[in-house]
Amino acid sequence: MTLMTGKATALRTTLADGAGPLLVAGAHDGLTAVLAEQAGFGAVWASSFEISAAAALPDASLLGMGEYLTATRQMNDAVTVPVIADCDTGFGNNLNVVHAVQQYEAAGVAAVCFEDKHFPKLNSFAGQGQDLVSAEEFAGKIEAAKKAQRDPDFVVIARTETLIAGGTVDQALERSHAYADAGADALLIHSKDRTPERVVEFLRRWDRRLPAVVVPTTYFDWSAAAAWEAGAAVVIFANQGLRATVTATRSTLDHIVNNGSSAELEGSIASVKEIFGIQKLDQWLAYE
Repeated sequence: MTLMTGKATALRTTLADGAGPLLVAGAHDGLTAVLAEQAGFGAVWASSFEISAAAALPDASLLGMGEYLTATRQMNDAVTVPVIADCDTGFGNNLNVVHAVQQYEAAGVAAVCFEDKHFPKLNSFAGQGQDLVSAEEFAGKIEAAKKAQRDPDFVVIARTETLIAGGTVDQALERSHAYADAGADALLIHSKDRTPERVVEFLRRWDRRLPAVVVPTTYFDWSAAAAWEAGAAVVIFANQGLRATVTATRSTLDHIVNNGSSAELEGSIASVKEIFGIQKLDQWLAYE
């Protein structure tokens, strides 16, 4: 069995076993992916927001598929858990979606996620640019994605931005059923509400037709256990690691500038030896 097939199969099996919520952490490079795996997350979300932020660029389709793919491949190579690639709108039309599926699957990624907004897209938490394509057009993208995959266990996640765009739960359900009919393997319902009520209503009425994915970024008081009880199979903590990194790095560097040394910090930051461990330096040196 190839690594590619193994990871896709592992993800699909986890989605089907009903043993509890799959916890997924956002990452943007091999290092952050390894930290997510070491923390105990069952999968990594190759976040377009995080990858863009790592380049100090907005999440607005400024980077191309090749740049996202390179970052995602590094994450996938660094960990043993499945990687789910955040592929935004599919980088264009149906042909771009087909190309994306072929390239990400060849890289060993277990799943891709496409959303039903127009290309180029803007981050869901921005105050504008949240227009959706028609349900028919996006269902066509999902059909194209499923036809393009070679590994039958490769997972295609359809993400509806209906609630992000100001739509209703009824509209989100209508779109989601169309995407399920088109062959999607899982459904991501996204919301920037401050509470999970509308997501809970969606999940109740969705009735587990497909595994449901939630991203409690703005309604962060909602626990993974509560999400599972409500009907979610996957809970993605999409950007908390990046945000923590910004806070910690800024604080550390500010301290060094203000104090002229890192002496007071050395006991609270990772040692060089710890970084060697994450890099598996000893294993690499053994090859010599």
